[in-house]
Amino acid sequence: MTALLTDQTALVLGASSGMGRATALLLAEHGMHVTAVARRSERLHELATASPRIVPCVGDVTVADDVRRIVTQACSATGRLDLVVYATGTNIPGRALLEVTPARWHEMLATNLTGAFLTTQAVVPILRQQGGGLIVYVASAAVHRPDVSGVAYQASKHGLTGLAYATRVEERDHGIRTTVLMPGLCDTEILTKRPTPTPQDVLNHALAPADVAAAVLFLAQLPPRALVPELPIVPARLW
Repeated sequence: MTALLTDQTALVLGASSGMGRATALLLAEHGMHVTAVARRSERLHELATASPRIVPCVGDVTVADDVRRIVTQACSATGRLDLVVYATGTNIPGRALLEVTPARWHEMLATNLTGAFLTTQAVVPILRQQGGGLIVYVASAAVHRPDVSGVAYQASKHGLTGLAYATRVEERDHGIRTTVLMPGLCDTEILTKRPTPTPQDVLNHALAPADVAAAVLFLAQLPPRALVPELPIVPARLW
């Protein structure tokens, strides 16, 4: 357990699987009170059995009322909010430019970007009042190295980066810091939504969710005077 983080409060959105789940577990292991958010109730309650420091909160990040309720619950443990991790994200099989329908485009942006905007608007007044805090947005290495993850996915992750940068510039005098975490290929459930399965020999060299969680832990342990604007983390053998 890390004394620096003991009894601090974290809000992890997208915690029912993959990077978000691993992050919630690791932060709790290091002493943080973690509110774990997702839509899948059974997954969240299973996660909460792993640590008494993890409190499940079922909600939809694309719904403003849900987000406000989630943030209120996250602050209830200690009266403050030290770390927010937006790890919610999705993709679709039919992701090529001429395959994406307007409805699917809006669905992708709602989950990957609008939810982050709603979360940011909800937490910033709290962070201002307490004198600061850190927001980590899980984007993608595709922001710097375009790939075939699809136009909606990449547009949303670029938008997430813009949201993080603009928030940081507007709010830095209030002690609010933002970091864009940019993972490369990671062995998570989202890979099942690829049009064709990822070859096993490629998956063997992919990141694990625990690797991304370790990067979040590193960011959380930095002192308020230090800022990492963006942090790529990629598979060493695939980059």
